[in-house]
Amino acid sequence: MSKVLVIGAAWVGDAVLSQPMLSALLRSNPGLEIHVLAPIWTHGVLQRMPEVARVLDNPFKHGELALGARYRLGRQLEAAGYDQAVVLPNSLKSALIPWFARIPRRTGYVGEMRQWLLNDARPLDRQALPLMVERFAALAQPAGTPLEKPVPQPRLVPDLSAQAATLARLGLSLGQPVAVLCPGAEYGPAKRWPVRHFAQAASQLTEEGFQVWLLGSGKDRPVGEAIVAAASGPVRNLCGSTQLSEAVDLMAAAQRVISNDSGLMHVAAALDRPMVAVFGSSSPRFTPPLSQQAHVVSLNLPCSPCFKRECPLGHLRCLEELQPVQVMGVWKN
Repeated sequence: MSKVLVIGAAWVGDAVLSQPMLSALLRSNPGLEIHVLAPIWTHGVLQRMPEVARVLDNPFKHGELALGARYRLGRQLEAAGYDQAVVLPNSLKSALIPWFARIPRRTGYVGEMRQWLLNDARPLDRQALPLMVERFAALAQPAGTPLEKPVPQPRLVPDLSAQAATLARLGLSLGQPVAVLCPGAEYGPAKRWPVRHFAQAASQLTEEGFQVWLLGSGKDRPVGEAIVAAASGPVRNLCGSTQLSEAVDLMAAAQRVISNDSGLMHVAAALDRPMVAVFGSSSPRFTPPLSQQAHVVSLNLPCSPCFKRECPLGHLRCLEELQPVQVMGVWKN
């Protein structure tokens, strides 16, 4: 049986977008064993991909070289006998471990003067592959092979027994339809729909008979508390109360999802949940939610997308002026 080591993406959303690439690797070699070396905060989505046989921890912080530690990890991985490494990040640092591990074939895009680390280094044609999911998927094919489009949408498979255990632990029930709101965005406040808008949407959803759950990380808990305080109906703030894998399983129960452009947006799309994705400072042209049930809403102001963490003009009109009626109206059309 052949083995592949994938150096995984550093963001949750990007990790979700790598699933079609993993699936393509497995289709081309049905006996393949895929291991993914990735930051621990992405493990929850990788654990919900049947293609992944093993998830390994990439312990290095963003920007951290730690050359000696990378060398030692690479030499440890050499014993696994990988036949190929596929390096998803474009940094030089991400290509060091497969090189230290002496993996015979090392695949990735040209970048950061790392061609000497990759013996299957490929130029990236950004016009031919405008979407990140396409760029990842192309690495699963032989060099020079045109990518067949459209790439299948990412898929996550919830663990229903784990879902039941999480519901019981949190005192939740599926007796009412579920609406999930995802008010966080790790990148920065310029991607976050305002609290008062989320609260108004939550209030309307409870009036329509939905139970409303807020999902996110511990960093999102204060925002969740503010939404609960401003909403007129009962809302459960689960931000910081779940592991990512548990959030995936809970998201699978949702009949409605409203999300900022975030990792959980891509989780909802990969679970094919009916969703509205709110875009402000970012653009859906590169990393859109890939699902027929996902709807993107944006004001498309002249100043957006600016791709900034905070509004450079100080007004955040792209999200402040995007009213709940515009978001909720998607499901009335």
